[in-house]
Amino acid sequence: MNSVRFSLPHVLVTAMLLAFAACSSKPKVNWDARVGSFTYDQAVIELGPPDRQTEISEGRKVADWVTGRSSSPRLSVGVGSYGRGGGVGVGTGTGGDPIEKVLRLTFDKDGRLVFWENTRR
Repeated sequence: MNSVRFSLPHVLVTAMLLAFAACSSKPKVNWDARVGSFTYDQAVIELGPPDRQTEISEGRKVADWVTGRSSSPRLSVGVGSYGRGGGVGVGTGTGGDPIEKVLRLTFDKDGRLVFWENTRR
């Protein structure tokens, strides 16, 4: 009788592939088709409460939903010496300023979508 053995790397690779498949199967939203008919209340039901919202002129509302986060890469170079020796070091990292991907929806005074954009901040 053959026994099946799972190693940690195999389990991790399988889990990552399943997670990638789940994320990539999200349907894309056609926001252009929603302009004029999609409401603020529908947005809250679908996306949850916005991360930010602002009332602007004529009763319009701009609401932002954060859809992703990342960090900008950093590059560092250093030079040093000790006694007769010296050295140069180069390093990279991802601890830079955070970047947020934002879905920004603008609604008219009646709560209907009039404009949308994907932006970063």
